[in-house]
Amino acid sequence: MTGRITSWHPSPGKPRYVPPPGSVDAHCHVFGPMEQFPFSAKAKYLPEDAGAQKLFALRDHLGFARNVIVQASCHGTDNSATLDAIARSQGMARGVAVVDPAIPADDLAGLHAGGIRGIRFNFLKRLVDDAPKDKFLEVANRLPAGWHVVIYFEADILEEMREFIAAIPVPVVIDHMGRPDVSQGPDGPDMRAFRKLLDGRGDIWFKATCPDRLDSGGDPWDDFVQSVRPLVEDYPDRVLWGTDWPHPNMQDTIPDDGHLVDMIPRIAPTEALQRKMLIDNPMRLYWAD
Repeated sequence: MTGRITSWHPSPGKPRYVPPPGSVDAHCHVFGPMEQFPFSAKAKYLPEDAGAQKLFALRDHLGFARNVIVQASCHGTDNSATLDAIARSQGMARGVAVVDPAIPADDLAGLHAGGIRGIRFNFLKRLVDDAPKDKFLEVANRLPAGWHVVIYFEADILEEMREFIAAIPVPVVIDHMGRPDVSQGPDGPDMRAFRKLLDGRGDIWFKATCPDRLDSGGDPWDDFVQSVRPLVEDYPDRVLWGTDWPHPNMQDTIPDDGHLVDMIPRIAPTEALQRKMLIDNPMRLYWAD
């Protein structure tokens, strides 16, 4: 197969920042290996292999202890690659699945046994062809105890998402803060709208992630810091952090993962905030059992 892409740094630097022991990379993915775990026929991109071995080597290099592996859209609703990586982690990884909304209860139970603790709804039109809100709500009402829903959308559809999010009967995690325009600053319309969402219910969490996607100014991503640090400080018990490795569709502006880790003390400037973001919050959400 031709046209496969590489979107991760070949030799990420060693971060200056040392995460506290037990820290969790709470948003990352695995791709393939394709020979063992074929990509979906509906995939919008075809990445090179980036499996569990690569992920765990990066985890150790960056100074983390655990991973939350989020099912990538290129694998569709076949969660085999994610489950395989969790199984290889010796208890140090949990996951978020993508499922057919008609999934039987026994299959949900099987995912739970395999380390899955949530499902993801993707509303990015460039990645998925269909996002049926009614069917998503139906499956959200059938999730195993302790699960949550992860939602990925862009800021320009936040208003039309509010009613749907309010109807979800379990905790909600928003990927990448709903992709705000961080050049607007911490008091810009996108961040104000996102704060309104967080204030609407106390069990909406967010990932303070992806400066490489959200800050067009590039590394060292100063606009991201200016906009996101106040959010982390104001909602310290609902924030998660992750690398987003292997950075799907970022082949034109591949970030250095060591630099991403060095962003942590810039958006969470105290040890207490860093511990909440990197340990307490993800452990509460993914390893409560």
